Amino acid sequence: KAKGPFSQILTMRDLPLKGAITENSLLIIENGAMILADGRVEAVGETKAIRAMAEGEGVRWHELEKQWVAIPGMIDAHTHICFAGSRARDYAARSAGKTYLEIAQAGGGIWDTVLKTRAASEGDLTTSMQGRLSRLLRSGITTVEVKSGYALTVEGELKMLRAIRRAGQNSPMDVISTCLPAHIVPKDFVGTAMTYVEYLLAAFFPLVQQEQLARRADIFVEKEAFGLSEAKHYLSTLHQRGFDLTVHADQFSTGGSQVAIECGARSADHLEASGMAQLEALAASKVIPVALPGASLGLGCDFTPGRRLLDAGASLAIASDWNPGSAPMGDLLTCASIFGMWEKLSLAEVLAGVTYRAAAALGLQDRGRLVEGQIADVLAFETSDYREIFYQQGQLRPTMVWKRGQLISNGAS
Repeated sequence: KAKGPFSQILTMRDLPLKGAITENSLLIIENGAMILADGRVEAVGETKAIRAMAEGEGVRWHELEKQWVAIPGMIDAHTHICFAGSRARDYAARSAGKTYLEIAQAGGGIWDTVLKTRAASEGDLTTSMQGRLSRLLRSGITTVEVKSGYALTVEGELKMLRAIRRAGQNSPMDVISTCLPAHIVPKDFVGTAMTYVEYLLAAFFPLVQQEQLARRADIFVEKEAFGLSEAKHYLSTLHQRGFDLTVHADQFSTGGSQVAIECGARSADHLEASGMAQLEALAASKVIPVALPGASLGLGCDFTPGRRLLDAGASLAIASDWNPGSAPMGDLLTCASIFGMWEKLSLAEVLAGVTYRAAAALGLQDRGRLVEGQIADVLAFETSDYREIFYQQGQLRPTMVWKRGQLISNGAS
């Protein structure tokens, strides 16, 4: 199918994986069109040329009668959307000035979600996650990463991963599963943090591989979670077993980003506490830094130093961190727009952060750009100027969403 004319098509062609991107680096095709075939982008260019190509190949032409801007489908590379319960009580307490420790001591925090998720059935978790996937899809997310980590027992974490898989199978979106049993040491586990890590490596991950539930693993490296020695042992062992790695790093203190670099992780996520030494080390590595502005907004803390990361020569992906505790908004476009303004990112850098750079954080090379051969994940916004998308800070939603070339969301009148 050929589609056009679009007022603008932002292809993201030939933009770098690392470093700063100026606005005039964007290749914007004015009055453009695309041919989508077999789930891929077959051609993209000016409408006249694409129309002639379509007629020559007998491709059906879909005429667009309004002004539209097309961008690649957005990729949310870090979420925790498989969970039960709510932490609205925590949010109110945090807004009133209570500390993380005070909230946890009052029965809140991650452990509150753990107890509720343990009590939920696999079917309940699947159903609630499907609702969140539908919301993401309407907002323009075509690929999403989803973590376990709210059960912290072998059976509970397997239940979560099975629910993630089932919800993904029932959605047109691509859902990427990540194991996060090393979220915190569960309160009812008898033993040290290292003993818990050894337990996971021996009892949990062989079952994950046996059921083919996930190929990615994560760990929260922080004082109240896991130290550097536990993280290095966990990550290096899983790397040897063939898992892709990601790390919750440098959120409140530094150290996690260096572990991510040393262990060959795909990404280091959070980085709010990173200083210049950490930023320069990340820039010299292959690790993709992932900013999570939703957590900064939810916690009322500093943002990831995105401008300094890019100026140091690092890459920068942006994800929502949608979770019931620290990042309840779950709106990538709004989070990215606010983060971009706060960190003085060009709109090209923000768009790269939620498309092809986010894909790289997940180890995906087949999406995030509207170029020949890429997966045909496309968003159409009812505007003639792409800058409106970020100017309206999430209030302008994509009217049409194509996933692998199929129109799956259509609010066009």
